[in-house]
Amino acid sequence: MKFGIFYELQLPRPWVAGDELALYQNALSQMELADRLGYDHAWVVEHHFLEEYSHSPSPESFLAAASQRTKNIRLGHGILQLTTNHPARVAERVAVLDLLSNGRCEFGMGESASITELEPFGRDMETKKEIFEEAVAAIFPMFKDAGSEHHGKYFDIPLRNVVPKPVQKPHPPLWMACSQLPTIERAGRHGFGALGFQFVSADAAHAWVHAYYNAIAKRLHKLADYEINPNMALVSFFMCAKTDEEARARADGATFFQFALRFYGASQSRQRPAPYTVNMWDEYNKWKRDNPQAQEAALRGGLIGSPDTIRKKLRRFQSSHIDQVILLNQAGKNSHEHICESLELFGREVMPEFQNDPAQAAWKQGVMSGEIELEEIDTEAFTDRYGKLAINVAPAKAAAG
Repeated sequence: MKFGIFYELQLPRPWVAGDELALYQNALSQMELADRLGYDHAWVVEHHFLEEYSHSPSPESFLAAASQRTKNIRLGHGILQLTTNHPARVAERVAVLDLLSNGRCEFGMGESASITELEPFGRDMETKKEIFEEAVAAIFPMFKDAGSEHHGKYFDIPLRNVVPKPVQKPHPPLWMACSQLPTIERAGRHGFGALGFQFVSADAAHAWVHAYYNAIAKRLHKLADYEINPNMALVSFFMCAKTDEEARARADGATFFQFALRFYGASQSRQRPAPYTVNMWDEYNKWKRDNPQAQEAALRGGLIGSPDTIRKKLRRFQSSHIDQVILLNQAGKNSHEHICESLELFGREVMPEFQNDPAQAAWKQGVMSGEIELEEIDTEAFTDRYGKLAINVAPAKAAAG
């Protein structure tokens, strides 16, 4: 099992001068620490206009800076939006990051799941899947040592040689964002690694691992000429401390993260309110005061607890054959100090036990070769992307904030 760290670069209100500077500099320091501790991956999102939830519109810039402060950790676009970026610019950015990092780039692709992000770029929810698939077809010839051209419905690109080319040949490993559980099966069908940005139980993970690997092994349908990447990663809320009580006290950001997902997810096309009309941190604290038991239950989910508690939870994910667990530590107002202490404690006392797993490699080889036949599990019972202990909220009306 591999371990990644994950950044939305959240910044709840109230905002004061210097907050965004501290946010970025602290995140880079955390990434340096993770690299020294032996974490495998660091993933950074691309989002636009999502106040408080994500201040990360330019992951290629952040990851380029991280590439000069780290040596071994893989640097992942988690993800680049193929709907709001031109295919040539995507190919250029991926290649440059691969060069700057000496071949440590991971290329995650996605569509965006919010009309708030899509509309300013002239895109919409109805056509985003079609645009994504056409962009995939346009991008991969650009990595080859020759010119390429593309003439489609959404992109018309004359013959050009996109330079530079990535270090990794034929391209960095490919991943697809799976913000809804059924898209995990779609990622498998297309041969992409699945970046599961949802928070599920071990039972659900087991079912979706089967769905993913059955799709990639039995129903592969590539969108272009590329190397497949059979890997499934799931994000988990994370805070490691000496005791369960201390970890939960430090992990309030995990509940804020869930609240924001639910708050916006309940609106049509996940549209956000107009700028400066909702103070999400205030809305969250109102909900928390009214729902103390729900907040407490939410903090019992994920990988939040002492090393022993987290170890027991990880064993269940290990038995489900998850390839990578991505740890969401930077959320809400979780402090830089607590994030670093959490990374250190987990990296020292838990992670080494799970990182070297020959049984997982043998299982995957058997599945991909057809020697192991996986059961076709009905995933209908496992479609809640937030998990059994997740909070439930309704979006509030916009109010001056």
